[in-house]
Amino acid sequence: MGSTMEPPGGAYLHLGAVTSPVGTARVLQLAFGCTTFSLVAHRGGFGGVQGTFCMAAWGFCFALSVLVVACEFTRLHSCLRLSWGNFTAAFAMLATLLCATAAVIYPLYFTRLECPPEPAGCMARNFRLAASVFAGLLFLAYAAEVALTRARPGQVASYMATISGLLKIVQAFVACIIFGALVHDSRYGRYMATQWCVAVYSLCFMATVAVVALSVMGHTGGLGCPFDRLVVVYTFLAVLLYLSAAVIWPVFCFDPKYGEPGRPPDCLRGSCPWDSQLVVAIFTYVNLLLYIVDLAYSQRIRFVPAL
Repeated sequence: MGSTMEPPGGAYLHLGAVTSPVGTARVLQLAFGCTTFSLVAHRGGFGGVQGTFCMAAWGFCFALSVLVVACEFTRLHSCLRLSWGNFTAAFAMLATLLCATAAVIYPLYFTRLECPPEPAGCMARNFRLAASVFAGLLFLAYAAEVALTRARPGQVASYMATISGLLKIVQAFVACIIFGALVHDSRYGRYMATQWCVAVYSLCFMATVAVVALSVMGHTGGLGCPFDRLVVVYTFLAVLLYLSAAVIWPVFCFDPKYGEPGRPPDCLRGSCPWDSQLVVAIFTYVNLLLYIVDLAYSQRIRFVPAL
């Protein structure tokens, strides 16, 4: 559940929410997020799926950061029916990943050293360069919060602040990348084996989201069995499932008997099934490694569900 209420007669406003190291990082997040969003919306410009994703990521992170700072400053988080420590830790990790992705995508697709044609001109280039710089600073601000709030050895902490909890957010994020590649003409429906891989990705993603949701809602203590044991068992099963996908997917996509070992020369850039299959294969191994590391850490963590 949420944090305990402040004693009667105490200050209603918590100045440490903006003056502590974590509070300073959150204030910088608001400043950099607002600046980045404004620069792009005013003159920098954006378009297509890539630009929409960047603006959505910055807008989402800014809105939730405002909520976090407001609740911390007014102590209203103690009235919320959730585990505040788990919520802030999970959000900081998710925002770090989103802002890191946007900080790479926006300069890659929209920022150039040469001036674009009129009417945009050099002014638009300058705004895009500035937005790219502030996007990088925004990522660093969220990464700083993750570093400051991460559980240290021997420290009593909420689950999402542990290495295992933070890895759950990364695993779900990587799974979303896999899903994006799957729906982009990956031809996963050709074989039952590749459909099994999709089932593995979906099952592990849903279980990971369930673990995060239970932690954030503060319901890990009412499951009827120790939550840390459930996490270990689930992570072990996820390793086995991802190991099967890591073997099956490359065989049925890149073996000459079933697919193409190399990129077809007539495959158009941006609409090539082989590219999507390669992305799925790479991030399958990334998630497999993440689950293995998670399994190693989850066997020795100790956390307090209600923090």
